[in-house]
Amino acid sequence: MLPVNIEVNLDRQAIRQYIEKRLDEEVREAFFLIDLKKMSELLCMSERYIEMELLKDPRIKMLEIRRRKKRWWKYKPLMQAIEEIVSEW
Repeated sequence: MLPVNIEVNLDRQAIRQYIEKRLDEEVREAFFLIDLKKMSELLCMSERYIEMELLKDPRIKMLEIRRRKKRWWKYKPLMQAIEEIVSEW
C-alpha cells in the first residue's frame, strides 16, 4: 500500500459566517409577532423612521394588532409588505 496524504484547508471565517446566517434565518422563522423595537432592530432603521415611512402605509396598518397601548405585527406578512414598499422607493 502506498501512503496517502490528505490535506484539507478550511476557511474558518466563511464557515462561521455561514453558520451565523443560518442561525439568524432560523431565529427569524420562529417569530410570530414583533413590536416596533424588534422591527427597528431587524430592519436597521430607527423607530422614528419606521413610524414616518412604513407604519403609515395602509398595507402595514391593516396588519397591526393593538391591545391597549401596545402594538404588534405578524412577522411574515409584515416583512412581505415592507419588501413591497421598499421596492417602490
